[in-house]
Amino acid sequence: MGLIARLQASIKGFNRLFWIANTLELFERFAFYGAKAVLAVFIAKTVGLDNEGATLAGSFTSLVYALPVIAGVFVDRYGFRKTLMACFAIFSIGYFLIAMAGMQWSEEIVAVVGKRTYVITVLVITAIGGSLIKPCIVGTVGRTTNADSRTLGFSIYYSLVNLGGAIGPVLAYFIRTGLGIEWVLITSSITSFLLMIGTYFFFSEPDADQNAEKKTFGKVFSDMIVVFTDGKFMLFLLIFSSFWIMFWQIFLLIPFYAIEILHFEQYEFLESVDAWFIIFFSLFSGTILGGWKPFRSMIFGFVVSSLSWLLIASFGNTFSVVVAIIFFALGEGFSAPRYYEYVNSLAPKSQTGTYMGFAFLPVAIGALASGVLADWFRREYMTTNPSMIWIILASIGIVSTVLLIAYDRLLVKKTS
Repeated sequence: MGLIARLQASIKGFNRLFWIANTLELFERFAFYGAKAVLAVFIAKTVGLDNEGATLAGSFTSLVYALPVIAGVFVDRYGFRKTLMACFAIFSIGYFLIAMAGMQWSEEIVAVVGKRTYVITVLVITAIGGSLIKPCIVGTVGRTTNADSRTLGFSIYYSLVNLGGAIGPVLAYFIRTGLGIEWVLITSSITSFLLMIGTYFFFSEPDADQNAEKKTFGKVFSDMIVVFTDGKFMLFLLIFSSFWIMFWQIFLLIPFYAIEILHFEQYEFLESVDAWFIIFFSLFSGTILGGWKPFRSMIFGFVVSSLSWLLIASFGNTFSVVVAIIFFALGEGFSAPRYYEYVNSLAPKSQTGTYMGFAFLPVAIGALASGVLADWFRREYMTTNPSMIWIILASIGIVSTVLLIAYDRLLVKKTS
């Protein structure tokens, strides 16, 4: 049987629920990345919290990636279908409430609690909804595949996530320029509402995994204590967080750089470059990375991603931003997938599941720090010395690369 025939046979092996879950994920990613593409600019320019736009948008993203550890408890208690419906319901309400912060008719409502308090509150509400989707969709993919189809199943899932990251910002541009920036958030709200209806009519509870350990709040917090008291492992997560500090600048800093320095108003297109390249790179990354050890690949990716920012520092034009993001994505393609293999090697064999459950922590830490850093960059360098922004960002990546090498040589290899 040829390669294409085997692929067709594998795809036909996925059941209806697998495709429903992935379709829901695709449209949810359109809504999420569309809203995310404009969120920092919306908070800063439309709402008027100019000094905190990136900080608040980064904090929102941080919560979205930090809370799924706890959200798994609700999946175990209420099931995938109810939790997924709750996710889309909260998303629908949350996106609309965020949009209200920048609309004229709701000014008096927002003023009752104050703009800053209102924005923080509705961002937290929306992030709670966002945290519920990952355990639902990932869990459904896991339960609707077997040992033979699981790898392809998760490849399809991750491809659709990246497709959402690529198309979502592009859709956001046309909505923003056609209707207004607040309508990007309203469109995400409407999309989430329709996804809730779609879940009710088409999504059914997947078969239970009899071998899966049921999560409780007590179990989650005990796992946290195990991970947080492992100083060596936490040090690695903190060092690797710098990669995501660099990554999130694509959404939190580059829109402002494009508008204020490059005078390039179509910043959403720049935000989609990374995802488009990852989709392309994933087609042949397995061949390239097959013979590389995880740490070597991870370090190479770190170096490429870090140095990419120097292109913007050197040329400071729109083309250099596009090329820099492409090179960053190349580094991401080498580094991010192998990161999980490396985390797995660091985890004690008896606690692999616990440690892997916290592998997303650097994404959350990076998003939080990235927002604060982006606003600081804007205040200190955007109008006076914008090249320094990218030099500092590259330096953060290079220093972190050196720290990762030292960590592996002095703490991992020495004690293994």
